[in-house]
Amino acid sequence: MLRRSQDRLRGFLPGRGLGSTGLIVILLIVAAVWLASGIYLVGASEQGIVLRFGAYMKRTSPGINYHLPWPIETAYSVNVTGQRQITIGYRTQADSDDNATAGESIPAEADMLTGDENIIDINFTVGWVIRDAGAYLFNVEDPDPTVRAVAESAMREVVGRSQFEAILTQDREHIQMEVRELMQKTLDEYGAGITITNVNMQKADPPGDVLAAYRDVQAARADQERLRNEAEAFANNVIPKARGNAARIVQDAEAYRQQVIAEASGQAKRFLSILAQYRTAPDVTRRRIYLDTMAGILKDMNKVVVDDSAKGVVPYFQLPNMLGNGGNTGGSVQSGQGAQQ
Repeated sequence: MLRRSQDRLRGFLPGRGLGSTGLIVILLIVAAVWLASGIYLVGASEQGIVLRFGAYMKRTSPGINYHLPWPIETAYSVNVTGQRQITIGYRTQADSDDNATAGESIPAEADMLTGDENIIDINFTVGWVIRDAGAYLFNVEDPDPTVRAVAESAMREVVGRSQFEAILTQDREHIQMEVRELMQKTLDEYGAGITITNVNMQKADPPGDVLAAYRDVQAARADQERLRNEAEAFANNVIPKARGNAARIVQDAEAYRQQVIAEASGQAKRFLSILAQYRTAPDVTRRRIYLDTMAGILKDMNKVVVDDSAKGVVPYFQLPNMLGNGGNTGGSVQSGQGAQQ
């Protein structure tokens, strides 16, 4: 073989050709270049994968590494820290794994059946990274479509156990966490070498055909809740006032009761004291009571007092003066000789 190689080289090279020493030097140079081709660099965010005759052999760390030159071994570098993302139910400009237009909804992925047998339209994204480059490359065929299928399956399972209203309102965070855990469990069973970092629900709405009607229902419920709150606020305003007024009326009645009782007690004591005086001096007490009574009756009216001793005198009254002094408590009597007040 060496002779044949020398003969071939002599045919290509001019002059005397190569001697055996020159040929050995050339072969050594070729061997050195071939051996040096096994040096490869793995980046800080990558993992190196070495194949020997096409079979997975080992995983190498970042830095300068070496493998047996081709065709014995082959090395690949895989980015294991870069965040990867897939969308379910719609497509973005970055998604190019199918013929869907960016921003277009995909009903076959988005429409799901809830636990109370309602259809809901869900769009969500899944973020993931490669944990083990060897498992990612060789344990699962087509890893990216596999992640998409597992994500859709996990979301359908969780939504199928949840209620329609809860998905639209308060259960989103719980659903996202449950889907992420279920996806991670499934991918670990596959040995995919993938870590799910996040699941984010972008949209959860009724199907487009009934969306307008559903929004009308939601608006009616919001109005109902608003009116209920207004009624409760009105009741909270009126009831304390009514209770305050009732308490005030009760207190006024109690005060009036105490007042009436006190006045009645005072009058009873006064009557008893007058009765005691009456029993002691009946005539004097009777005359005093008479005078007090007449004073109370006559104090606010015009009056004329005529002395019984005025015999033979015809009195006359100045009626205009008496009418003009309607507020006076006295009167007058006139006689032929003068006037008495």
